[in-house]
Amino acid sequence: MAVTMADITKLRKMTGAGMMDCKNALTEANGDFDQAMKIIREKGQAVAAKRSDREASEGCVLAKAENGFGAMIALKCETDFVAKNEDFVKLTQDILDAAIANKCQTLDEVKALPMGNGTVADAVTGRSGITGEKMELDGYATVEGPSISVYNHQGKNFLCTMVVLNKETDAKVGHEVAMQIAAMNPIAIDENDVPADVLEKEKEIAADKARQEGKPENMIEKIAMGRIGKFYKEVCLLKQEYIQDAKMTVADFLKTQDKDLTVTAFKRFTLRAE
Repeated sequence: MAVTMADITKLRKMTGAGMMDCKNALTEANGDFDQAMKIIREKGQAVAAKRSDREASEGCVLAKAENGFGAMIALKCETDFVAKNEDFVKLTQDILDAAIANKCQTLDEVKALPMGNGTVADAVTGRSGITGEKMELDGYATVEGPSISVYNHQGKNFLCTMVVLNKETDAKVGHEVAMQIAAMNPIAIDENDVPADVLEKEKEIAADKARQEGKPENMIEKIAMGRIGKFYKEVCLLKQEYIQDAKMTVADFLKTQDKDLTVTAFKRFTLRAE
């Protein structure tokens, strides 16, 4: 049967595939939409398989919070051109919206969610087939709490953060802390939250540096601990200088809002080497 422009447009809206891909699929399927969608999905799977050994180093990361549940997701591709494509960004947003709505806890749960005529995983594979680039859901993180704020780097989609405060407060306060996390890249909330292996490595580095400087052996530990104190101020969120006012720490800033206000969790995703 003859394939009409209306049929092609309808299939394109259903799949997001290109006009020629839709026309060819409908022609092969003799106008059967279900069969045409299957053909497009299979093409996407074939393209994805061919490109599985390629590096996906660009992409889109987004964060969102709703009703005490926050999530962030990373959908990666090969080139900046595709990463900035509206359909690619919308796919990332649609996946995140679905994950939030279902309160998914793991990436596998996200991939298995229904989307369109298949699953989220199928949608990613389909988009890979359309663009000709490798694509993969590369990261997913969640937080829960009474007050969640997110930061998405405006217009770039390569950096996002989430932060949980222990009580409700002005939304601007949480947003300021989320921006702090984006700018200063802390690895822990406070010194008690620093991973033990990271701390031991820093102690070794500090002690070795003191020895290289010729410091007396009986002073090495004290000097090393002094340097660890500086390390804490660099990597612990609450001890960092507040980016809007270097005269106070992030902890100080929170206390200006409420003496009991603090951070209970945070997450940060970026696609850029730092």
